[in-house]
Amino acid sequence: MTKEMTEKKSKTTRTGAKGTKTGKKYLVIVESPAKAATIGKFLGANYKIEASMGHIRDLPKSQLAIDVENDFEPKYITIRGKGDLLSKLRRDAKNADKVFLATDPDREGEAISWHLLHALKLGEDKDVSRITFNEITKTAVKRSINEARDIDMDLVDAQQARRVLDRMVGYTISDLLWQKVKKGLSGGRVQSVALRIICDREEEILAFIPTEYWSLTAKLSDKNGKSLDARFYGKNEEKIELSNGEETDEVVKGIDGKEFLVTEVKTGSRQKKPVAPFTTSTLQQEASKHLNMATQKTMMIAQQLYEGINIKGEGTVGLVSYIRTDSFRISDEAYDAVVAFIKEEYGDKYVNPERVVYKSKGKTQDAHEAIRPTEVLRTPDSIKESLSKDQFRLYKLIWERFVASQMSPAVYDTLSVKLQAGEYSFRSSGSSLKFKGFLEAYNKGEEEDEKMIPLLEKGDSLKTIELLPEQHFTQPPARFTDASLIKTLEEIGVGRPSTYAPTLTTIQARHYVIKEAKNLYPTELGEVVNDIMKNYFSDIVDIDFTANMEKRLDEVEVGHEEWKQIIRDFYPGFKECVDDAREKLAKVEIKDEESDVICEKCGRNMVIKYGRYGKFLACPGFPECQNAKPFFEEAGVNCPECGGKVLIKKTKKGRAYYGCENNPECGFMSWNKPTGEKCPACGGFLEEKGRKNPKIVCSNEKCGYVKEKPVEEEK
Repeated sequence: MTKEMTEKKSKTTRTGAKGTKTGKKYLVIVESPAKAATIGKFLGANYKIEASMGHIRDLPKSQLAIDVENDFEPKYITIRGKGDLLSKLRRDAKNADKVFLATDPDREGEAISWHLLHALKLGEDKDVSRITFNEITKTAVKRSINEARDIDMDLVDAQQARRVLDRMVGYTISDLLWQKVKKGLSGGRVQSVALRIICDREEEILAFIPTEYWSLTAKLSDKNGKSLDARFYGKNEEKIELSNGEETDEVVKGIDGKEFLVTEVKTGSRQKKPVAPFTTSTLQQEASKHLNMATQKTMMIAQQLYEGINIKGEGTVGLVSYIRTDSFRISDEAYDAVVAFIKEEYGDKYVNPERVVYKSKGKTQDAHEAIRPTEVLRTPDSIKESLSKDQFRLYKLIWERFVASQMSPAVYDTLSVKLQAGEYSFRSSGSSLKFKGFLEAYNKGEEEDEKMIPLLEKGDSLKTIELLPEQHFTQPPARFTDASLIKTLEEIGVGRPSTYAPTLTTIQARHYVIKEAKNLYPTELGEVVNDIMKNYFSDIVDIDFTANMEKRLDEVEVGHEEWKQIIRDFYPGFKECVDDAREKLAKVEIKDEESDVICEKCGRNMVIKYGRYGKFLACPGFPECQNAKPFFEEAGVNCPECGGKVLIKKTKKGRAYYGCENNPECGFMSWNKPTGEKCPACGGFLEEKGRKNPKIVCSNEKCGYVKEKPVEEEK
């Protein structure tokens, strides 16, 4: 059967989706056994439910499998180990009067159904239909049977476009890095951008020079002895920033002995709007922040909740709607159910006066709803005994967020006061929660700390209890966490709901990035790969280029762009970059460097090798001599505490730092390279910060000494 015939077939309307007759045999194919078990409860005995165990066909791992000479035609094969399963599914399909392809309701699921259509050789003589459901409930599954349709080739092509593009980038660049640099390296389309974002942030942090600033707080009391804190604002009505101790001392002297007079009082109220129900990315972010769950684990548990859990007294039921979505929309049925629940559980005043509609940014897969419980009356506590600890925690998070999304705003009473002491002005403000609204259901980081201040009137005089000047230093931008990286990728339009978790998993599995206390740090290996990608494949790691590519790929999904045209436009420039890199990377191939360390087993000079965790010492006599040991490179300076050599070491997770050779007797340690000089201002040791424009700074932040690094040192 030709490709044109198969595509025509998949577009052809098939009958038999409605009005099924008793006695006929039906085959329903899903992806997983768990999903099959749940669906099996809802359909009659004449329905047989089987699982394809994910994809049945794919591009082979051992070759590019894209025919660039034949208009980029992909070459699909049956996935290794699926032969017996495929044979069984063919027999089941042959014995069935009708086949329903019930894979997930997204482009990936659509592509799996299309591959099944081809792999099972379901020709014109077989009645085949595609069914989808956003939640695995009896109502949704039975409705899908009555609303069966053809395979949507736009969705299939959207998946093919991404698969072919990612294979072309990932396979070609990885192969190039393996040949020209070191085995084990890889470079993917989305993962390379994620790695660059993390590396760029690390550059910012390393180059950051703290700036001193001061704050001044006046602790005051009113005539009734009630206290409040007022923050320095400026001179009269002009705002002033205090940048050093001298300026702060001048203000303190200026208000010494002066009374604080209330010049203005404002009372009011403000609302805090409810939070939207979860999308894939916001679920991953909140689970990371509040449940300390890694993104991969979050998606694994969410998949279990979607496919079905055996609930005591109910049997196996799907607890949440489809988990890969970037839409905030909920169905009318779900809205009516949650409003009725809020009225019953909390009272009428907790129901938002109008239906809250949350707008998504840019294009969304609006065929999907937001992630929500399939039945709002199934409260977390009512099914707690049937869930594992993590299943309960995640379900509770989803359930509470969904209920809160249609509740009333929280209302705060606010009070702000302006005060004058001599020629200097101060400010104080406070708020108190008047009505909890949606916070009754969901207050994960949403409920603010209340700060009460006494009710004052204009002209009141306050007594000074204490003046508290305090020195501060500006802080560098925070390192990314799983949650903040996903949020950033979503905001810049790189990646899609199904790619965030695999991307984070890949860059950590490749040891390009390590995680310490939730923070993501690039490793030495990650920085090497990032530099290669920036130097030779600038478009691949360019955020705007990648975001625009994502938009074009989304256009395929709605039929506005031909999928192969994207590949045709991309390939010539990409091939030019690859050819250029093949020529130039040969000149920078990493070679083993001989050290002065003698192998104690065979007497050879050990060589410095580069592994996935960084540099290490190995015997060149391998495999006869397999001696290896950690490699500590000398920083070229002496320890500022004991005079020993400073070595470049690594934490257990691979993050580089500077430590003394005499450890543990000497506890010197620094994240920045010491210069070997003392600070002329305070006597502390100086260190080098930043890579692109390095500066020499004092290790004591409170000192604040900074000087430019001499040009000759940079050379």
